[in-house]
Amino acid sequence: MNYKISKAAASLSPSLTLAIDAKAKAMKAAGEDVVGFGAGEPDFDTPQHIKDACAKALAAGFTKYTPSSGIPELREAIAEKFQRENGLTYKPSQVIVSNGGKHSCFNVICATCEAGDEVIIPAPYWLSYPEMVKLAGAKPVIIQTSDKTEFKVTPQQLRAAITPNTRLFVLNSPSNPTGSVYTPEEVKALGDICVEKNVLIMSDEIYEHLLYDNAKVKSVASFSPAHFEHTIIVHGFAKAWSMTGWRLGFLAAPEPIAKAIDAVQSHSTSNPCSFAQKGGVAALTGPQDHLPKWLAEFDKRRRFAHTKLNSIPGISCVNAKGAFYLFPNISKTGLKSADFCAKLLEAEKVAAVPGIAFGADDYIRLSYATGMANIEKGLQRIEKFCKTLVK
Repeated sequence: MNYKISKAAASLSPSLTLAIDAKAKAMKAAGEDVVGFGAGEPDFDTPQHIKDACAKALAAGFTKYTPSSGIPELREAIAEKFQRENGLTYKPSQVIVSNGGKHSCFNVICATCEAGDEVIIPAPYWLSYPEMVKLAGAKPVIIQTSDKTEFKVTPQQLRAAITPNTRLFVLNSPSNPTGSVYTPEEVKALGDICVEKNVLIMSDEIYEHLLYDNAKVKSVASFSPAHFEHTIIVHGFAKAWSMTGWRLGFLAAPEPIAKAIDAVQSHSTSNPCSFAQKGGVAALTGPQDHLPKWLAEFDKRRRFAHTKLNSIPGISCVNAKGAFYLFPNISKTGLKSADFCAKLLEAEKVAAVPGIAFGADDYIRLSYATGMANIEKGLQRIEKFCKTLVK
């Protein structure tokens, strides 16, 4: 049968990160010694008190529908988090709990963008942003950056990209895939332009707790009432609490946008998992003593991997200041990213994500959310592979 696929769905590119991860897992299952650098999730377990809260809720029969925007207890805890950590005052009605940070991004774009609108996305970008924009019928406008500017878009670039059709600017700091972190001054400068041009900002802050080298983050919403009114913050529990499989995210937005997003969610997924939301409450209100330990381990891996990568022929790498990724430049090997990663996996059984997935074909993404022994072995194999390319 000749099935008709919608133009929006047909325009989508498959997720290369999920594809690489699936192939690496299949090779491992077949008994091959694969080193995986593809995972976008911490290798630590969810803290016990969060799991206990979820298990308690499940045992108590908290398994029914909840309000589509999340249980009041969790929305209040999220609003308190924004006040306590970011100095931002949101009413619980301005908070929407979703089925993951990715879902929050999708909801924002669906509720604010339509055919004829343009969404500005700096590259390298998280690979799902442009696909979500296309699903909404809008047009992704990509601004290229490079390691020469630590992968950060400049105010001049942003201003030049804005047109009368620009609806939304996507800001992700700390960044996936580069680990770059915008300074508060840099964030304000970008926010000032959006306020001036009346462009909404989707600020993806899911990695805000994962920072190194005394890097500081400040939400673009915090600089003035006007910045606040132009900003939608998306966030989630996946990274700082290692709850990737829980599928629990959240966002905070001006009241009219929050209401529109709630309507979108109520007619798509409805509420997030009921008992997982109780775990979310525990994550925000319980002990946070896991985080310094995780950060110390991530930092040790980051420093080692950065130094090792810069010693490998054909590779140069800017150090990350946040998240848990490095984004080395492979251009001097003579290969583009998809070819490099395919040959690396075949020759040395190392799984990395091609930079082309993130709009940057001269780079690859390596996640250091894996054990140090894995990192050491994987980088030794990458070095061996690169020595066959660079004479």
